[in-house]
Amino acid sequence: MMNFQATSGRLPASQALRAAIIDLDGTMVDTLGDFVVALNLMLAELGCPPVQAADVECMVGKGSEHLIKSALAHVRKGWSAAEIDATFPAAWSAYQRHYLAINGRHSAVYAGVVEGLRSLQARGWALACLTNKPTAFALPLLADKGLSGFFSQVYGGDAFERKKPDPLPLLKTCEALGTLPAQTLMVGDSSNDAQAARAAGCPVVLVTYGYNHGLPVRSVDADGWVDSLADVSALLAQ
Repeated sequence: MMNFQATSGRLPASQALRAAIIDLDGTMVDTLGDFVVALNLMLAELGCPPVQAADVECMVGKGSEHLIKSALAHVRKGWSAAEIDATFPAAWSAYQRHYLAINGRHSAVYAGVVEGLRSLQARGWALACLTNKPTAFALPLLADKGLSGFFSQVYGGDAFERKKPDPLPLLKTCEALGTLPAQTLMVGDSSNDAQAARAAGCPVVLVTYGYNHGLPVRSVDADGWVDSLADVSALLAQ
């Protein structure tokens, strides 16, 4: 059963669109398990107590540096920002090593993702994956989950000078796709995606099942919401 909602009058007609930029974590793949395992291996190496999945879910979406520092602040509540910054290089080194070792093992593609990507491709659209996840993590994850072939471009959080919610990554991705922002749909799961899209001039649709920093995703300024990526094409046809 299709379940979607558009903001009246805000979503452009499907014939006006030529491409889509799609987020990764929380939009196409449920990677919370990977984050929890890698963070807890990192924390154990640093002699810190573990984090719980419910805590990590609220930390995801702003890149690995934010995730690691948030986890350290959560388990070491008495630490100052300076102490967290001093620990970060060792934490990042451990996290990168552990994440690469388990990448994809504790994650799963959301239902409807493959169908949704096929539907967008059938429109003749160019597709790009744009994530705040480091590129070295994103590429093998997409390959492991059988999603690489859908995308002509893949950009991680280290691909540009700034990350989402800054509009720069979207503008650069539109350039690579050869489309104007107004012709390029952003599909994501959080306020990061929506804010970046608004600032770049891209229409934006959000999925309702991802990681929106612990806040209701329908409260975010967006042009529509879907409960499955498979519903995006139907939403555009409204």
